[in-house]
Amino acid sequence: MVQYARTRFDASFAALSDATRRGVLEQLGRADASITDLADKFHMTLTGMMKHVGVLEQAGLVTTEKVGRVRTCKLGPRRLHKETAWIDRYHRVWDSRFDALDEVVEELKRKEIIDGRKKRE
Repeated sequence: MVQYARTRFDASFAALSDATRRGVLEQLGRADASITDLADKFHMTLTGMMKHVGVLEQAGLVTTEKVGRVRTCKLGPRRLHKETAWIDRYHRVWDSRFDALDEVVEELKRKEIIDGRKKRE
């Protein structure tokens, strides 16, 4: 069995599996934001948003800095290069399989047309 960097992949995909966390990443891609601002934008409690940010932080996708009473979030150092490469590899496999299936379907269509002509003759 092939071993991937499971803990890193698991943390990344777990973080990205939630729509709110993906939304937080999109928001932080536009501008840094406080936990309070993010909680307001996503209509949730501060505690709920802190949990989401914590998951993103553990995956290295977000960093936070506390200045006084305000905790500001920004995009983290991880750029998901390995995860993207992993997805791309499977994308190529499925593209090749669908291309092969398209060829089979086209061949069946050609045979159907030829068989239809023979029946009319």
